[in-house]
Amino acid sequence: MHTPSRRRPEFDEARIYEYPDHLRQAIDDLPAAPGVYVFHGEDGDLPLYIGKSVNLRNRVLSHLRTVEEARMLRQTKRISHIRTAGEIGALLLEASMIKQQQPLFNQKLRRTHQLCSLRLEGGVPSIVYSKDVNFATSTDLYGLYRGRRSALDGLRQIADDNQLCYGALGLEKLKPGKPCFRAMLHQCAGVCRGDESNEAHLSRLLTSLEALSIACWPYPGAVGLVERYEDECQFHVIRNWCYLGSVTELSAAKSLDAQAAGFDADGYKILCKPVLGATVEIVLL
Repeated sequence: MHTPSRRRPEFDEARIYEYPDHLRQAIDDLPAAPGVYVFHGEDGDLPLYIGKSVNLRNRVLSHLRTVEEARMLRQTKRISHIRTAGEIGALLLEASMIKQQQPLFNQKLRRTHQLCSLRLEGGVPSIVYSKDVNFATSTDLYGLYRGRRSALDGLRQIADDNQLCYGALGLEKLKPGKPCFRAMLHQCAGVCRGDESNEAHLSRLLTSLEALSIACWPYPGAVGLVERYEDECQFHVIRNWCYLGSVTELSAAKSLDAQAAGFDADGYKILCKPVLGATVEIVLL
């Protein structure tokens, strides 16, 4: 039987790996400081991969020594970088650049067109989309999902973990006078057959959703998040959890203050903990 030559691509890459000597000069130009780096391909400034680190030199060196990345390294013709004043700035810039440039070897931070969340309507979860609802200012949203299927899977997991009823959650159509299938398997606490009250079921649902609650933007407008590294300072301009850009002078920050196009899930995940935890310096704009 013929065996496809690329049945195990990771083995192929390891077999033909060679240290990328053509990129040595790029390493010499990299500082041991925070920032974003870009692996460029042959066609002009085509980005193959965009990454970030608090130590650019060490991080890029680790790429060059990684056998599994041999294919990307062979295609890389040069490496560029952009300095930032800290890790948060690097995270924000990396996420923004990946969405804009769509590098071949980046997958996790690609743009999501169907970002959605869960909202209770009459005690029943429904799926709402960021294109219809302002996620930054709504107070009754739970969880961030990359599409309807992901949201439904998340809701099913919540039900499974808390013995909630698929029928009561709108995940299963119940026959009149009949309990849900999971109740017969003791995987549902039985609100569908009167074993518990609707109020008790709703209370457990609310408790299970609490940890997924989306925090509202806590400021009336845009702010500058301040980061410093040695003698450098940057102001990262944020509005409604959306990253609008960075400047080195506070007087220039207001020029970036514009109504963001929409809620940014990556910006929210990066900024929520430091902003709400008051672990960063914030300047109102």
